[in-house]
Amino acid sequence: MREIYLPLHSGKAPLWLLNKMKKLAFPIVKLIISEYGEKEFLERISNPIFFQSLSNVLGFDWNSSGSTTVLTSVLKFVLNRPDFGIRIAGGKGSTALKTPEEVKKYSKEIGADGELIVKFSRLAAKSDNCALIDGYTIYHHTVIFSEKYMTVVQQGMNPSTKMARRYHWRVFRKLPTIEEIHGGIISNRKELEVINMPSKDSREARRTCVDIIRDGNMRREFRKLSGLIGVSGKLVIPRKINWDAVERAYDLQPEKFEDLLLVRGIGRETIRALALISDLIYNVEYDRQDPVKYSFAVGGKDGVPFPVRRDIYDEVIEFMEEVVRQTSLGEYEKLRILKRLRSWK
Repeated sequence: MREIYLPLHSGKAPLWLLNKMKKLAFPIVKLIISEYGEKEFLERISNPIFFQSLSNVLGFDWNSSGSTTVLTSVLKFVLNRPDFGIRIAGGKGSTALKTPEEVKKYSKEIGADGELIVKFSRLAAKSDNCALIDGYTIYHHTVIFSEKYMTVVQQGMNPSTKMARRYHWRVFRKLPTIEEIHGGIISNRKELEVINMPSKDSREARRTCVDIIRDGNMRREFRKLSGLIGVSGKLVIPRKINWDAVERAYDLQPEKFEDLLLVRGIGRETIRALALISDLIYNVEYDRQDPVKYSFAVGGKDGVPFPVRRDIYDEVIEFMEEVVRQTSLGEYEKLRILKRLRSWK
């Protein structure tokens, strides 16, 4: 059984490999959408094991951060054409910044609500970058959507450990709350302590954060928080708070945490400060558990920290085998792919 391992990997996939992956991806994607529907395809993409398996089936045999960037690039090439009613916007680095522009363009082509999808895209990026403070910074962001459904696949990096972490959102029809929104998170390790504001166990802490902003007490409470440095040397007090953004949030009077998160300029350090104020001053704790759902490099058969989901692997392999058999690929290519799939069992 393959492990999913995501070390940061520089460089680019060779052109011959990209061309091969595009050639193989088209009939596979076309068959999944025509046989099972657009929603099923998006739900498969939101499954980390399926996503990784598809990458390997198409010929990208390395388990690295490139699995995410290369496969989404290939899918973007395949899907963003008249043959399909699904589009992908965004990508790596500067391309991710063009996501809103691309969403508006592609949503017109398929009759989707571009404004809704742009807001969903921003919410996902801000949630995994600022509300889930796990040591990884988002550098690759893609939103995949049809006329009715949308999901996000994005990846963060931790330069100090030289590792990546991939975040898969579930499939939605409307803008969700950020509670329990992940279809899965791929990581090579479970972090010992994070600030996990999207967790259901952080529900009261999220409300407290919003109340602090709405009451205009952020500066006063932050001074109290800073004074606790002498009490505990372990506290990590944010040094840079965007006070203009805090003032903007106060003027807007957000009703829920998602509204606060979407205020321009509200970033990781502001959310960290609010979470610490909630915990240390108001005694409303936030969830410190890492929400990673698939961590194989330090896990495995003994279930530490998580067991390998053999049932999901088996389901994915069986699904992929059936899809490959039905495609219009040549017999030689089918046999090679099926052989590769069988090697994972």
